[in-house]
Amino acid sequence: MDEDELRRSRLPSGWTPLELVRHLRFVELRWIEWGFRGEAIADPWGDHQNGRWHVPGNVSREQLVDELRAQGDRTRQVALSSDLAGRGVPGPRWSGAEPASLERVLFHLLQEYARHLGHLDIVAELAGDQSE
Repeated sequence: MDEDELRRSRLPSGWTPLELVRHLRFVELRWIEWGFRGEAIADPWGDHQNGRWHVPGNVSREQLVDELRAQGDRTRQVALSSDLAGRGVPGPRWSGAEPASLERVLFHLLQEYARHLGHLDIVAELAGDQSE
């Protein structure tokens, strides 16, 4: 998609493809670093503004893709160096509930990506992007 299509919404919900990319990066951050590893994250909901996904106007497509790839690398490192049955660190991500296992976290991420990539496929079709 061209830059204009990446920054516009074709859906009643109002999200844009670039907002989705940023959202997926933050989903991994919330589930892996903030949740499973229990790291202090200054703004784990930084992909939201006024109740919806948001990308600051000065953030480029390249920057968003680089950030998503870097987050994916960190997720991969955690997945490869941790036991799937291992539980996350108790903290604010879990709102007092027992932390999820890494297996559960990774399964959630797989579902999240599958769901949102289906959404993105529909948006690409609405935009007339027939490339595969």
